[in-house]
Amino acid sequence: MKFSDLKTLTFTNFYKWQGGLQFLLPFVGYVLFGLANIYFFSTAIKQIPTAMAFAVWTATTLIFLKLSEILFFHQRISWAEVFFMLLIMTGILGLKIYAVQPK
Repeated sequence: MKFSDLKTLTFTNFYKWQGGLQFLLPFVGYVLFGLANIYFFSTAIKQIPTAMAFAVWTATTLIFLKLSEILFFHQRISWAEVFFMLLIMTGILGLKIYAVQPK
């Protein structure tokens, strides 16, 4: 989708699938998910250290992307990919468990 596609929206083709909704729905979803991303990440930073929040957020994104590939694009997952995703999650848990607590 290009930004120029949004300029082609008019009142007559706004609610038609071929005219407006085909371009508008992904754009609205992108904006809503972006706002939710900002809100939830800022909430996480208030409760846990920034490095931990970023690590968890990145790992969660990686897992959701991989699940999306499997469910929507019918791609396969290898055992190596599962292993390395588990290593990432193990590293995050290790950081959380053995982190130095501030005094």
